Amino acid sequence: MVARPPAPHPAPLRDRTPAVPTEMHALVKPAPGPGLFLATVPVPALRAGEILVQVQAGGICGTDLHIYNWNEWAASRIHPPRIIGHEFCGTVVDVAPDVTEVRVGDFVAGEGHVACGECPPCRRGDRHICDRLEIIGIDRDGAFADYVAMPARNAWRLDRASVPVEVAAVMDPLGNAVHTALATDPAGKRVAVIGCGPIGLMAVPVLRLSGAAFVAASDVRPERRALAERVGADLVLDGSVDDVPARLREATGGQGVDVVLEMSGHPAGIRDGLRALRSGGWMSLLGLPSRPVEIDLTNDIIFKMVHLQGVFGRRMWQTWEQATSLLRRGLDIRPIITHRLPLERFAEAFALLRAGSAGKVILLLAARGEAKS
Repeated sequence: MVARPPAPHPAPLRDRTPAVPTEMHALVKPAPGPGLFLATVPVPALRAGEILVQVQAGGICGTDLHIYNWNEWAASRIHPPRIIGHEFCGTVVDVAPDVTEVRVGDFVAGEGHVACGECPPCRRGDRHICDRLEIIGIDRDGAFADYVAMPARNAWRLDRASVPVEVAAVMDPLGNAVHTALATDPAGKRVAVIGCGPIGLMAVPVLRLSGAAFVAASDVRPERRALAERVGADLVLDGSVDDVPARLREATGGQGVDVVLEMSGHPAGIRDGLRALRSGGWMSLLGLPSRPVEIDLTNDIIFKMVHLQGVFGRRMWQTWEQATSLLRRGLDIRPIITHRLPLERFAEAFALLRAGSAGKVILLLAARGEAKS
């Protein structure tokens, strides 16, 4: 059964916070080509079913970097002008007249995937793979701005006192980590995380808190391997020099791991994960390869009867409930957040991401947070 968002408030509240201005600062892709610009634009007007959120913080994603660099994918998908940003949290300052489930003053994180609610996947309860899916910051204006308009049904209410702003801002990628880690029950199992970008790193403590018996992590970057150790990996491997499958078989008495979470999308990482997996094991794939990948179907999948599952987005709202529950039980992803910068320093933030020298990078909107390097 797919979980629903928190129960609606008993009556709609229409009042807009009096301080809402008519213009705002926003990080904009104004035209095709590399780069982004900080611009002054109108505060968005609300349509039926929408809310206006005053954004407090947002996380930069690899997708945002593709848009910044204007790679082939971005050129095929983005239609400028577009405000970018899809990982965010903030306070509701206005609601459309027909909105009853969210009210002015609520502290919310945003689910960036906007589902139609009517196609066959939506009707089956699989709104995360909606046939007509739109993504905030990609297909519609996003949240690297003082304000963002979004469907009320995409808001996840949080307790401001118990969830730090920087954590609330990255509930979206945390949800990816939770969805991937819990695609099969990790309790008592030996698990390998291939690729320690921010989502792979988040998966490590999720696995630990969910009862995994052994968690290994592999990455080619020393900074990310150090973070994997910090968040609790039992074994950390260098994917550029270590024989990852051999080391994982050695660590599991020659059997191989029970579960692999493939977070890198790199062909070598995918092959390492398959070869490290025991017969009958499970592999969840979240990483996105940039090109077709050649694998040994006969020996690595068919003869071993391996279970493969692609993972996309977050189940609405089961994954959100799982992530929130894990936070209440002590999940701490703050060590993975290595940089917190004001929106005005966006170029520096994207440079950190491009260099691969950071964990999660957070943009703080306006002057509503204290920036830290």
